[in-house]
Amino acid sequence: MTELIKFILHSDVGSVINNWAILIFRVLLSLELFRVHGMKKFRAKNGQIEKIPNPFHLPEKLNGLLATFSDTVVPLLVTMGICTRLAVMPTIGVTAIGYFIVHKNDSPEIRDVPYIYTICFLLLLVTGPGTFSVDQYLFNALRNY
Repeated sequence: MTELIKFILHSDVGSVINNWAILIFRVLLSLELFRVHGMKKFRAKNGQIEKIPNPFHLPEKLNGLLATFSDTVVPLLVTMGICTRLAVMPTIGVTAIGYFIVHKNDSPEIRDVPYIYTICFLLLLVTGPGTFSVDQYLFNALRNY
């Protein structure tokens, strides 16, 4: 079990420059996701909160909770590098569903937003957050344990 936790937490993308680059990438990506999509969950436009697509016909509250979590809490976790590989999974799911199901008949200009988010968060799933993260701090603590 400890080996699995270490595998999930360990993230070193090879050099100091690469680790700085992945830090900047994950922070800017997360801030943009929160600013553009997360904030829509809280502010009303024309007196109405954003309508969240529900292609799987989940209960509305559950669907809203998943979308809100992936656009608000996940960016915070990713920015800090907390359980990054696990945290990005809901956002990958939501954005991939947006690309493959919700926007499947839309123009490429509309479809490219969920596509780009999906690809970017898949990159973070594979690489992890880099050494400048809470994950790496926890990994180092576990490695010495």
